[in-house]
Amino acid sequence: MNAQPLNDPDAPGGCPVAHGEGFTRLYGPGVASDPHGVYAQLRKEYGAVAPVLLDGDVPAWLVLGYRENRRVLDNPLQFARDSRIWRDWNEGRVDATSPLIQVLGWRPDAVSQDGEPHRRLRAAVTDNLQAMTGRGIRRHVAHYANKLIDAFADEGRADLVADFAEYLSMLVLCRVFGLAEKESRNLAESCKLVLNGGAEALEHNERVMTILGDLAARKREEPASDFTTGLIDHHAGLDQDEIVSHLRLVLITAHNMTSNLLARVLQLVLTDESRLSGLVSGQLSVSAVVEEVMWNFPPLVVLPGRFATADLELGGCQIKEGDLLVLGLAAGNADPEIRPDAGVSVQGNQSHLAFSAGPHECPGQNTGNSIIEGAVDVLLHRLPGLRLAVPPEELASTASTWESRLDSLPVEFPV
Repeated sequence: MNAQPLNDPDAPGGCPVAHGEGFTRLYGPGVASDPHGVYAQLRKEYGAVAPVLLDGDVPAWLVLGYRENRRVLDNPLQFARDSRIWRDWNEGRVDATSPLIQVLGWRPDAVSQDGEPHRRLRAAVTDNLQAMTGRGIRRHVAHYANKLIDAFADEGRADLVADFAEYLSMLVLCRVFGLAEKESRNLAESCKLVLNGGAEALEHNERVMTILGDLAARKREEPASDFTTGLIDHHAGLDQDEIVSHLRLVLITAHNMTSNLLARVLQLVLTDESRLSGLVSGQLSVSAVVEEVMWNFPPLVVLPGRFATADLELGGCQIKEGDLLVLGLAAGNADPEIRPDAGVSVQGNQSHLAFSAGPHECPGQNTGNSIIEGAVDVLLHRLPGLRLAVPPEELASTASTWESRLDSLPVEFPV
């Protein structure tokens, strides 16, 4: 944690104004090693809403309370997604080359807009995601899962993060987008670095956009039964910039969330013999494990971002028009106000925040779940006797502002 925050004595409940020195940085070593500890300390100091600094010491409000998160997510008239009203950006305090722009900057896509423009663009994405899932996506998952397993099946050992989870979703997405398989590893790395931020974010975003721009141009000349052609042909009438922006949006979001979630599901299964035996015997479904992970290890720990459309109060804090808010999905899921005992089972409870909520709730949930369920089924079928190769307490994670990823998952199995 950093120096003690500066409080505004005139703010309700002593809540500070989200500008000034001494606020907690939501990036850097402290968050990387213990993000949940940072959220807990902020909740203790401020309650449901806390002032933080993002990359480059850009001020923002971190929403920690479950109910407060729902209020923001459910009310786009008060909390817009359109970053063109972001005061710090408009007043020149955020540089155009800031890595924050890769996740917060306005683009001609559904995530950047509300109301009717959002509904028009979201329909194109949702319709084509449904079509993509309905075209036998599990066949692609099975094919690429087996191909990845083939590469290490004779070794008796593997790292299920580096050798499996990190690339499976990108291989599947490249297939359904109409991209060449050879693009998958570079795209997976670029998508991760765009979301992580840092100095390389802009370069890798440009690399992704170039590949997707070339893809869209090619599919106009050579249409096929794939997601890209579906966006081009959709009755919403997307223009070229909208098509490429939505390809980017789906690729980065779907890959990062699915690969992260798959690794966490495998971690939970392999660190609990009862869950592993339940899956192998058929007494436990993969979807039940996914649900548990969604509560405790959401693939995005913090969701970017919303912008206040007027001066208002949230969680006892006075939010000013144009202020940036980022949504603490992991902190909201752990809010003791709605979950006083984290040890109580959440099975059957789908009210977690992991897929966001409201009009911008993630439309790709079924696609991601299909990839994860197919991947776990193939892995357990191909590698009977699969077990963790290190003590569970040795497994480590590294967090950025937006996500917390499992570093590695070493396993061994009979050959």
